[in-house]
Amino acid sequence: MNNLDKQYLDLVREILKAPKKDNRTGVGTHAIACWSIRHDMADGFPLLTTKKVPMRVVAVELEGFIKGISSKKWFQDRNCNIWNEWCNPKKVPYGNDDESKKKMLEEDDLGRIYGVQWRDWMGSIDQLKKVVDTLKTNPFDRRMIVNAWNPSELDQMALPPCHYSWQVIVTLNHQWEKVLNLTWNQRSVDTMLGLPFNIASYALLLMLLAKESNMIPGILMWSLGDVHVYENHIEGANEQMSREARDLPKLEINNFTNIFDWQYSDIEITGYDPHPTIKMEIAV
Repeated sequence: MNNLDKQYLDLVREILKAPKKDNRTGVGTHAIACWSIRHDMADGFPLLTTKKVPMRVVAVELEGFIKGISSKKWFQDRNCNIWNEWCNPKKVPYGNDDESKKKMLEEDDLGRIYGVQWRDWMGSIDQLKKVVDTLKTNPFDRRMIVNAWNPSELDQMALPPCHYSWQVIVTLNHQWEKVLNLTWNQRSVDTMLGLPFNIASYALLLMLLAKESNMIPGILMWSLGDVHVYENHIEGANEQMSREARDLPKLEINNFTNIFDWQYSDIEITGYDPHPTIKMEIAV
């Protein structure tokens, strides 16, 4: 079994041992706290093989973050529907009743979500560009951090950010080549649906930043806060845990000029032979 699927499924098993607790969605969860996973990018691209993860959708979402997009339609036009159920709560207040869900579905504005914070913090700071510039001018700086958790704008976000900050760190290998590493923090973790996307997204971001700065992708690590499995995902979790993991794929970035002009269609996945998709309903 590849080490990524092993670490992931070990986490799922640990969560399912935990007692059930309630949350805002009305769907109960089994949950644990404080878990970390570490992956060496030299071992392959971290796309789970015990179920199929739609990498094209992951890449579309990341492109939207990099471009600072806040329009739901922008994602939908690229057949990425993971933001459909949410919107700017200033336009439509959050609710998990049927009427609120319908209004949220129809509203286009996602508000001050991840990419807006990355590119336009408080209307004036481009955090992502600062990281890119620092990688090129002062690569061993220890302050290359991007935040999405902006307390003054939480009430303008379709969802308060689950993965709320990330940091890049440059090290040297034994050939004196620069290696780019990335770690992110996540307060709330939908382990079965969201986490596989998060892993692949930050791995792709790491590769894009490494390509932009002419470095080697190194360690990807994630530190997780409230880590949970929804009750309506348990059947799917058990199915996934019964499957044998396969080799991790490789990912190539083609036609690259710079990270800001990069498009989701410029990636190529090879050697990806996952088990089939497992259908699970999202908790809104």
